[in-house]
Amino acid sequence: MADMMLDFANLEIYRENNRIEAKKAQGGLPHSIWETYSAFANSFGGILLLGVVEDARGHFVSVPLPSPERLVSEFRNIVNDRTRVSANILSEQDVQIVESGGNRIVVIRIPRAGRHERPVYIGTDPFSGSYFRDGEGDYRCGPDEVRSMLRDRTDEPQDALVLEELSTDCLDPGCVSRYRVRLSDLNPGPAWQHSIFTHFLPCIGAVARGGDGAYHPTAAGLLMFGKSAEIRREFPDYLLDYQELDDSGRLIWQLTSRTEDWSGSLFDFYFLVYHRILQGLEEKLPVPELPSVQPDVDASVRPASGLSGVRHALGEALANCLIHADYRAKSGLVILRKPDSVIITNPGSFRILISEAADGGKSDVRNATLARMFSLIHIGRGEGSGIPGIHRAWKEQGWEKPSLTEQLSPARITLTLRLKRGEDERTDTPAQKARKQTILEYLTAVPSADLRQISQAVELSPSRTGEYLRALRDEDIIVSERNGRKNTYRLKS
Repeated sequence: MADMMLDFANLEIYRENNRIEAKKAQGGLPHSIWETYSAFANSFGGILLLGVVEDARGHFVSVPLPSPERLVSEFRNIVNDRTRVSANILSEQDVQIVESGGNRIVVIRIPRAGRHERPVYIGTDPFSGSYFRDGEGDYRCGPDEVRSMLRDRTDEPQDALVLEELSTDCLDPGCVSRYRVRLSDLNPGPAWQHSIFTHFLPCIGAVARGGDGAYHPTAAGLLMFGKSAEIRREFPDYLLDYQELDDSGRLIWQLTSRTEDWSGSLFDFYFLVYHRILQGLEEKLPVPELPSVQPDVDASVRPASGLSGVRHALGEALANCLIHADYRAKSGLVILRKPDSVIITNPGSFRILISEAADGGKSDVRNATLARMFSLIHIGRGEGSGIPGIHRAWKEQGWEKPSLTEQLSPARITLTLRLKRGEDERTDTPAQKARKQTILEYLTAVPSADLRQISQAVELSPSRTGEYLRALRDEDIIVSERNGRKNTYRLKS
């Protein structure tokens, strides 16, 4: 195996991110190496160094390693023994002998295991041999953490399970009706007009025949349309929680599935929360004129038409968290709406690399039936492009880049959407200053004007004009006021 120089400066960066483990390894492999192998594989990957220690200053230094080749051979023999380690996730290039400080050491690069291989564990029992990485050490996974990884190993959608112990009475009729009306409006077709329980619900995957020949709800159908009490019988830790906080962090409004004044279903939660978030954005984002609509069976959950930019991105973000959540996990789905941000946290880990989720083009849906149900009503149809679309929308507004993070115990994914400009984007160029001055001169000549009037007067697109108007409002130079179905703008008195 070819020797190569080891860059300890880069490895120090890995250590600060808890992705490196240095071991002296004299006379054979230390037993703890396998706990670290399991922990790195089940967490975010990392690097094992054999023949390296940390000195008193916290710097890595190499030490003499009697026989690197023997250690590599021993490691390969054990990692390929299924009675000792559940999976070998390494390539040939992941284990190397390199030279550093006049000594030859062993470098083992351990990637994060794919969901079909997690949990990677020691011995033959995943519940006693699975580890996670936490800070600077490894710890044994608890039963819930192991079960979560085992659930994600299967390619069968978690929400396709037929719940034969439940009847269709557990579904909320009003919720089903609202979905059916929306679907019929968007996708006219005979299937939606036929019997609800023998045609409509089976067609969308909400119910299916069980072994007794009768129709029973699927897990997706229960989550999408179920009554909250019935959902919790099947999913004991089920929780949807939307909170609005003021500048001091005080709770000023909340919607939670643990109250009985609404269905508690995913379908109703989506629209109720979506519109609450949009209401709070009216002062930050120009609201387009909306065509008049005829009221339907529940106008309170009818979405705004002409979704674009931030509105569309918020809808995608909300749908993604509902579609990808692990509803059998111990932690619930929580959304915090703060004055300057929306923070969306759902239970469950990523089924692909977080970098792949950020790049788009690849998706691995945990709840495929729920994804189809939302897609049928034109929601959450990103097909692997949801996160990049959100980034584009935020970039167009000049807002801080969205943050997507994952934690492991409990497994949770958090998307933070800040509704304010980034520090590096707050200095105007000469051209931007000139555009702002043109808008101010126009608003000086007229008492007030709406977005369309201003954009025509300054010869800019509505979207670009909206950016300048928001910047001027943030600078406390102009104010926006609601006038019927649109916003108007004027100079601040």
